[in-house]
Formats: sequence, structure tokens, C-alpha cells
Amino acid sequence: MVVGVVAGVAVAAVLVLIGLFKLMWRVAEPNEALIISGSKHRTEGIEEGLGFRIVTGRGTLVLPGVQAVRKLSLDLNETELQVDCVTHQGIPLKVRGVVIFKVGDDFVSIANAARRFLDQQKLMSERVHNVFAGHLRSIVGGLTVEDMIRDREKLTGQTRAACGTEMEKLGLIVDSLQIHEIEDPTGYIQNLAMPHAAAVQRDARIAQAEANRLATEAEQQSFARMAEATRDSEILQAGYQAERDKAAAKARQAGPLAEAGARQEVVVQETRVAELEAHRREQQLQADVRKPADAAAYETRTRAEADRDARISSAQAQAKETELAAAAEATRVKTAAGADAEATKARGEAAAQATRATGEAEAAASRARGLAEAEAAKAKGLAEAEAIKARATALAENQEAVVAQQLAENWPEIVKAGASAFGNVDNMVLLNGADGMADLFAKALTMGGTGLGLARQLLASMDRGGQAPQDASALNGHAQKVPMDGK
Repeated sequence: MVVGVVAGVAVAAVLVLIGLFKLMWRVAEPNEALIISGSKHRTEGIEEGLGFRIVTGRGTLVLPGVQAVRKLSLDLNETELQVDCVTHQGIPLKVRGVVIFKVGDDFVSIANAARRFLDQQKLMSERVHNVFAGHLRSIVGGLTVEDMIRDREKLTGQTRAACGTEMEKLGLIVDSLQIHEIEDPTGYIQNLAMPHAAAVQRDARIAQAEANRLATEAEQQSFARMAEATRDSEILQAGYQAERDKAAAKARQAGPLAEAGARQEVVVQETRVAELEAHRREQQLQADVRKPADAAAYETRTRAEADRDARISSAQAQAKETELAAAAEATRVKTAAGADAEATKARGEAAAQATRATGEAEAAASRARGLAEAEAAKAKGLAEAEAIKARATALAENQEAVVAQQLAENWPEIVKAGASAFGNVDNMVLLNGADGMADLFAKALTMGGTGLGLARQLLASMDRGGQAPQDASALNGHAQKVPMDGK
């Protein structure tokens, strides 16, 4: 029983000791310092006793009733500065800024701050504001507005340096001092900036004018390129229109040209048929009337006709060549005119110039066709002249053969003319029957022999005198005139 009592007493004693320890043990937080007063203590770094003990970052025993424990905050504090100042130039300014400060971490600073702010920590910001306001007015009074504007760091440094000693006595350190704004109620700073603003505005206007000029030039160049593109498009369209007009004109001419070609072929075929028919009649006449005995005359006539046909063919070939050359020249002139029309249209007068060029080309073609027709007529005339000359030459060389040829070719007409004497006879009495009829026809046909004599006398007189007599009745008293071309 005694043991139990002793054990209970021991447990109670232990519990009492634990309670007393918790009551006496105090721990300082990282952002605070414990100020323990009530006994004389010697603090490290301080030569003389302070009468209180400083504990930071650890625990310590405090005797309740004998020692008092209070806390000093080591947190950051800030105070706003709003100070009315006057510069060295006498210009009033309002300086706005902020000061960030705290109690120093060393025991000396903590001791100084504890003596001054331990029970008045809320008044710490006001005290700091008063310190900085006084020094800031003093420093601004020695500076100009230009210095403050251009070198705020200088103002901040001088202010911190001026307040350093007093802040150290207060146990405070300045972490940051910032000058936020400098207000100018007189407008000095604004006036000071006006020349620079005007210069900047001038440069801006110059830059804007230059930009406008460049933009205008770019726009004009763009408009010029647009106009050039439009011009090129119109030129191409005019060229295409000219080509279409040319093709349409050719298409319109194709029908008349084809019709003319067809008519020409018809005429050529008709001419060939007529020639064949004339040749057939000539062959029939030669077989029925002329006798093959006159071979020399036939040979002479054939050669004369061959020479004549050759010259006529040559003349026709030359006429055809002239016509083709004229057509080629007309085509060339028309093509050149079309090219000139296209080039002229490309300069802005496509429609009118094309029409005029087409007219000129057609006029040139008409002139060329006229020249071709004139050349053809000339060639035909030359051919006829050559034929007449050939007949004259043949007549001079072999008069008998030529006269015989002409008489043979016109013999049916001669016989018909001789028989026409009996056309008005109603009744005819023949005394000797068939023999009388034969004699009658023989006398009528004797006129052909008389005509042959007349022709020979005419040719003989032409050979002697160089020309035909003026009056055909001079030959044997007859009134018949023999044509030179045999027709």
C-alpha cells in the first residue's frame, strides 16, 4: 500500500513537472523575436547588459511571475509616400512612391526596434513615412525637374542613403524604395515635353505623308498596270475580231468565187463543145466538098492554123499568168492591208481602221482584177493581131491555097446563094429534061468560079499596088467583094 502511494505521488510529481515545463518553455517563430525581460542578461554582440533577453528561431525557459515574454514581428512592412516637394527651380511637385522595410535580423536592430516599437508596432509605418518625407523634400529641393525625370535612380539612391542612419537607429532596414509617380500641378513637365512631342508629331506627319505618297504611287502604278492590261486585252480582242471579220469576208466571197468558177467551167466546156462541133462540121465539109487532091493547100492551112492556135494558146497562157499574178498581187495587197488594219486596230481604232483597210484591199483587188482584164484583153488583141498577121503571111505565100480554103469553107453558102436565083420562080419549063436541069444548075454554080477569078484578080492587084482597090466594081465590072478573113 505504501508502494502504491509512493507510485501515485511519483506520477503526480511527473505530471506536475511536465505541466510546469510547458508553462515555462517558449519557442520563437521564424518571423518573430522573443523579448524576455525581468532579469539581467547579456546578449551576444552587445557589450553591456540590456536588461532583457532576445530569442529568435529557438525555444527558451521563462520563469512565470519573474520574467515577462513579448513578441516583436520581423515581417515586411510598407508605407506609401505622398510628399509635396519644391525643386531647385522652385517648381512644386508631388512625389508618390512606396517604402518596404522590416526589423533587422541582427540582435542590435532587434534591440533598437524593441525599445522603440515593442508596444507601438502599428505606428511603425507612420514613423517611417515621416522620416522619408523629410529627407525626400530635402533631396528634391536640390534637384531640377529634368534630373528627377531622367534619373529616378539617383533620387532613390540619395533618399535611401539619407535615411539609412536614422533607419538603423530605429532598428529598421529598407528592402525597397520605389518612386511611382511625379505629379506636376503647374504643367511644367507637360510644357517640357511639348517640343519633343511636336518633333515626334512632325516626324509622324512626315512619315505619314511619305507613306501616303508611296501608297499613291503604288496605286497609280497599279492603275497603270490595270489600264495596260485592259489595253492589251482590247488589242487582242480587236485582233481576234479582225481575224473573224477576215474569215467572214472570205466565207462570203467563197460562194461567188465558186459560182464564178463553175460558170467558167461551163463556158470552157461549152467552148470545147462548140469547137468540137465546128471541127466536126469542118471535117464533114472537107469530106463532102473538098477533095483531098489539094494536099499542099491543106498542109499550108493546117500549119497556119497550128501556128495561130499556138500563138493564141501562148497569148491565153500569158493572159492566164497575168490574171494569176494580178490575183496574187491582189491577195498580197489584201493581206498587207489586213495586217495594217490589225496593227492600226491595236492602237485603239480597230473597227474603223479594219473597215478602211478592207475597203482599200478590195479597191486594190478591183484594180488588180482590172489590170488583169486589161492584160488579158491586150493579150487577146495581140493574139488576134498575130492570127491576122499569120493569115496575111499565108495569103502572101500561097494565095491559091488560101482562096481555095475560103471558098471550100463557104461553098455551101455559095451554092445556096446561087440556087436562090430560082427561089422566086413559080413555074419552070425544062426543054431537055434532066440535062436541062443540070445545065441550069451548072450555070448557077459558075458564079463560084467567077468569084474565084475575082479573088485572084483582087490579090494580084494587092500585090502590085500594096493595097486593095477602093471600088470592088473595078474588077471585071462585078459588084461582089471578097472578105479578107474569108467570112
